[in-house]
Amino acid sequence: MAILDYIVSLGASVMMPIIITLFGLLLGAKFSKAIRSGLTVGIGFIGLNLVIGLLMNNLGPASQKMVERLGLSLTVIDVGWPAAAAISFASVVGAIMIPIGLGINILMLITKQTRTVNIDIWNFWHFAFTGALVAAATNSIAWGVFASAINMVIVMYLADWTAPGVEEYNGLPGVSLPHGFSAAYVPIALVINKLIDMIPGIKNIKADPETLQKRFGIFGEPMIIGSILGLAIGAFAGYDFKAILNLGVTMGAVLILIPKMAAMLMEGLLPISDAAQEFIEKRFKNAGKVYIGLDSAVAIGHPACMSASLVLVPVTILLAAVIPGNKVLPFADLAVLPFMLCMVIPVTKGNVFRTFIIGFLMVASGLLIATNMAPLHTQLAINANFQMPEGATQIASICDGANPLTWVLLQISKFKMIGAAILCAIVVGMAFLNQKIRKAQDVKAEN
Repeated sequence: MAILDYIVSLGASVMMPIIITLFGLLLGAKFSKAIRSGLTVGIGFIGLNLVIGLLMNNLGPASQKMVERLGLSLTVIDVGWPAAAAISFASVVGAIMIPIGLGINILMLITKQTRTVNIDIWNFWHFAFTGALVAAATNSIAWGVFASAINMVIVMYLADWTAPGVEEYNGLPGVSLPHGFSAAYVPIALVINKLIDMIPGIKNIKADPETLQKRFGIFGEPMIIGSILGLAIGAFAGYDFKAILNLGVTMGAVLILIPKMAAMLMEGLLPISDAAQEFIEKRFKNAGKVYIGLDSAVAIGHPACMSASLVLVPVTILLAAVIPGNKVLPFADLAVLPFMLCMVIPVTKGNVFRTFIIGFLMVASGLLIATNMAPLHTQLAINANFQMPEGATQIASICDGANPLTWVLLQISKFKMIGAAILCAIVVGMAFLNQKIRKAQDVKAEN
């Protein structure tokens, strides 16, 4: 426990250089090349986290001001993802999720059930969160561990299937995103995107960043779009003129800086990715392409993702006020909406309009999911000695308290043996589908 706690406490910016360096050495890279790649990735993560911190530190307070101005008085407070992460690693399931997760990844690689080498160990907390909820609901640690393992397997499949799109539309070659929160919305996005394809007129709306820039000139550029949306959010928040301008410039900066920091991270990762591909090709015939699994933070900077997310901030607050049955007051996690949408981008091919529609429906359903899971979420937070906000009776979060995959796994796991059979059937079905998708991806890569 002490060793695992220490590893987790290092944080991604320290863990990544160590993991990348060791991984490079195992693949046969020279020490100088491995450590340079590791440090470059670490520096990229630090830069990325600084910009994401800039986003959250500015967007979060503005969102809270909008909530205050509307005078919403809902009984469940969104305390943000840090509470969910604390709950996860404070649980017994969280304590053993890292070795279990590594074992699952190795087994899936050996059996050719995944192409992803998942080095995003910190974000195993998403799987542990599911396990902690299930363990509490079933009063069984074993069922919690089983649910968290199933969660990871499903997310690994989703990461593989979306990896080509992540490469093409997010500009991340050799990368997949096995992120427990972001990947959960991919199936929903696929269904809604197909439905949009059936609607005459709507299906023909082109709103990708390139089309917007051609149509609107300078006003279609990411920097300008970010600034305009920042100004609008500042005005809705009731800021004074100076604060509105500051938020506008900051949001414009975020849309420019996140891709640049992600590009630096990729600069360090590409040599290791190439070494991994070469290593696999030499030792395993017909293994195909290998992806490095990273935090979805590297993908949130896509202009379509950020634009749709910024528009969704005030929309989410309005939805919370009008949706029947919702008790969640969106608050701390409004700034994580880009993480909800970043893996939707490959599905919509960067279409801002479709991304917003999908995000709208996901947020609306997510508020009800968070409301439903709030009692269990609150009990786990109390057990983990989480400091409850003053006056709050229950807590929730958008990440992962509104996670549809976590909610589905929780509901199915309550049936124990019958639920286990259902979950195993889902995984077996995905395994068969995975073989077809792998073959199709390999054929496409050869052509």
